[in-house]
Amino acid sequence: MTATTTSARSDLSELGRSETALRTFLHGLPGVDQVGAEQRAAQLGTRSIKTTAKAQAIDLAIRMVDLTTLEGADTPGKVRALAAKALRPDPADPSCPHVGAVCVYPAMVPYVAEVLGGSGVHLASVATAFPSGQAPLEIKLADTRAAVAAGADEIDMVINRGAFLAGRYKEVYDEIVATKEACGDAHLKVILETGELATYDNVRRASWLAMLAGGDFIKTSTGKVPVAATLPVTLVMLEAVRDFRAATGRQVGVKPAGGIKTTKDAIKYLVMVNETVGPDWLDPDWFRFGASSLLNDLLMQRTKLTTGVYSGPDYFTLD
Repeated sequence: MTATTTSARSDLSELGRSETALRTFLHGLPGVDQVGAEQRAAQLGTRSIKTTAKAQAIDLAIRMVDLTTLEGADTPGKVRALAAKALRPDPADPSCPHVGAVCVYPAMVPYVAEVLGGSGVHLASVATAFPSGQAPLEIKLADTRAAVAAGADEIDMVINRGAFLAGRYKEVYDEIVATKEACGDAHLKVILETGELATYDNVRRASWLAMLAGGDFIKTSTGKVPVAATLPVTLVMLEAVRDFRAATGRQVGVKPAGGIKTTKDAIKYLVMVNETVGPDWLDPDWFRFGASSLLNDLLMQRTKLTTGVYSGPDYFTLD
């Protein structure tokens, strides 16, 4: 790390001390060219992938999936079955890689932990009054600690969008810092709920705010609002993590979540990652998909590439 980077990191660490400093910094970030971002995202989405590269991309995308169920009707049996699928997505093909993580509500964490053990598949849990983020801080922190104590090694927290949109940046910053501390050794993914942030400038500001506060990942969405992950929003977030690493030397991951359903969609995101931030982020430690139905389409396309026969959706369990 250079002296310049060390100095920049020190300067940025001071921003959380005051509302004024955070506001000045966040509103001093370069504005996002909306037309340019959308055109760039559309252009990257047209890139073609040949057969060998496509097979590699599919396996990588499977390894990046956070296989997710966040429903009020979730049961111990349902999440145990999901965890078993995470370990062996295609029971008929042992060469098929496992997914990156299983993501569930805190109450379901112990049941998933029983199945995953020391498999290498991470156990993620949403916390901090997901999906609204509207609860007293002590409740949010208790939620986080309970999930970690039950076995979660990744926490997906959601920011208070009301506070962010009202310009109470230090309140949001302090909650992320406190949640990160409550995580202990668990990694923290900070959900921005970009569909409610209204502008790309706000997405960029929220991304930087989450990283400045110590988030290990920034995540687009809860999947509980109509507008979830999009390519232009993810592009803005990727640019933010790229610039943040250049300024501080610290690498932060990105997780688009919600609405990513097909192999074609996933490959568009992988192309964008490669073209925007480079191969350092083409790894499940630094890029994930928050999804449920995506995995089945990846498995169907994988089977077609390896066998030449297209398997219908009834060949794989529905999640």
